[in-house]
Amino acid sequence: MIRPALQFLVGLLLTCASVAEAARFSTVVIDAGHGGADKGAFRSGIRESHLTLQTAQRLESLLKRKGLRTVMTRRSDVFVSLGSRVAIANRQRSAVFVSIHFNACRDSRFPGVGTFYAGPAGKNLAKSIQSRLGKRLGTRNRGIKQRSYKVLRLTRCPAVLVECGFLSNGAERARCRTARYQQTAAQAICDGIMAVR
Repeated sequence: MIRPALQFLVGLLLTCASVAEAARFSTVVIDAGHGGADKGAFRSGIRESHLTLQTAQRLESLLKRKGLRTVMTRRSDVFVSLGSRVAIANRQRSAVFVSIHFNACRDSRFPGVGTFYAGPAGKNLAKSIQSRLGKRLGTRNRGIKQRSYKVLRLTRCPAVLVECGFLSNGAERARCRTARYQQTAAQAICDGIMAVR
């Protein structure tokens, strides 16, 4: 039987190893949420799936300039299952996974950005991205949260899901659809990734 103190030490070492793993990567898997028949959030003619792809493409360009290898789960408006997205990520070595989304809810008053993670290594990456995202986009910082989303739970590398703004909020939706907003979001995500590398 393992004593409580030893259990704590083993847990701490495993957590440190997971966090350290996030700092050793050469590839970023960029997941543009939704696509094809899956529009994602849809408000006033604006499809989440279009905004995620545009933001993902901007992020890819920034990361390539930093010398990182990138893998996109989709490059056009096509449907890719969650299982396929996980499989793409799990085929990569020395990688992190970043899924890009835009939020929506019934209450149109809610604005803001948030980042989700499942495991310890993902938490470190989520903190780094979120600390930059809220400041630069000038919207409410909704913080980081642990969630058991399939693309986070089943992806073996450090993984996060970033919500870049609320399409259900009229003012924020108008900003989200602009190239300037998407570029700022992509730059914040890029800088957050590079900070943990």
